[in-house]
Amino acid sequence: MIASNGKGPSYNGKAGQCQAQVDPLAAVRAPGDPPWDVYLTGTVFLDIVFTGLGTAPVRGTESWARGMGSSPGGVANMATALARLGLRTSLAAAFGDDHYGEYCWDALEQGEGIDLSPSRRVRGWHSPVTVSMAYEGERTMVSHGHEPPPEEPAPDCPPRARAAVASLEPGKRAPWIAQAAGKGTRIFADVGWDETGAWDLAGLPDLAHCEAFLPNAEEAMRYTGAASPREAAHALTEHVPLAVVTLGAEGAYAVDRRTGEAAAVPAIEVEALDPTGAGDVFVAGFVTSTLAGWPLADRLAFAGLTAALSVQEFGGSLSAPGWSEIGAWWRKVQSVASQDPAALRRYAFLADLIPEETAPGWPLRRAVPTIGFGRSA
Repeated sequence: MIASNGKGPSYNGKAGQCQAQVDPLAAVRAPGDPPWDVYLTGTVFLDIVFTGLGTAPVRGTESWARGMGSSPGGVANMATALARLGLRTSLAAAFGDDHYGEYCWDALEQGEGIDLSPSRRVRGWHSPVTVSMAYEGERTMVSHGHEPPPEEPAPDCPPRARAAVASLEPGKRAPWIAQAAGKGTRIFADVGWDETGAWDLAGLPDLAHCEAFLPNAEEAMRYTGAASPREAAHALTEHVPLAVVTLGAEGAYAVDRRTGEAAAVPAIEVEALDPTGAGDVFVAGFVTSTLAGWPLADRLAFAGLTAALSVQEFGGSLSAPGWSEIGAWWRKVQSVASQDPAALRRYAFLADLIPEETAPGWPLRRAVPTIGFGRSA
């Protein structure tokens, strides 16, 4: 297991200073390619994160947090993670016409360079909000939202894209998934906890259109009835070409039915502060490296690295790493005198990808404590 010698850099300040320094798909781009690398749809929340609380809030008392950040959340966590890794990202979502919705739209479009042309603003609709409080390595969240507006964006004809990320819901079918797959879009899917308790793969009809399925270990074993995560991964390849099972602190395991290849990569040892959005970041890292055509083990290692970097910071989209953070980590771990040479070789593929030097203006500044400041001329 590779050691990162403590906590990584911390970021505060203004959102949206992230510009991808690396195009991970440069070697595979060609004339006539789809205009977008990845497409996704879902609900955007406004996330407000309080950090530095010594203990959990106590009933009847007032607690003061040492830090605070605001950022788009929900599906915006995944979209931001993809964009920061250099993918041309298109998002379809509903945005309220309140200040919260305006802020989220601006942060994603102007700050992260995400295409929002399939999205829409809904008059009179209150933006969903989640307040997250982080303390003692745990988090407590409170959310508020009105009923979603009718015709939640999931266009009948999603834009042409190399890939799409879908969150499968037991017992429900999303027509856009089949439509996108029919046009050659590669579908990467995760899944939430099955509240029905059925855990029946037949209840995930859109899995048939997916190239890759990325559940966690508990979900994978419940869906397959397997006794171990590895057995579950192999069982899932009867339903989807590529199965990736995340194992938390143990790393990840993947099996590709098409090539017969299997790979296991251990987790990176880090000081985890907040796991919010880590799963989204893992998927983003895996999608990015898969589209780039990397070997399966390198894809798992890269996805695990991006997730590990994200849990060292607070928040969802706030913590998604870009190439500056990845480069800073790679240079840092190489300077650790006691570093395991074999562990370093596992990530040697980064040497040809990351910027040689830190970009001007780094560290990046992404979190804003207050919404609604006037813009400078």
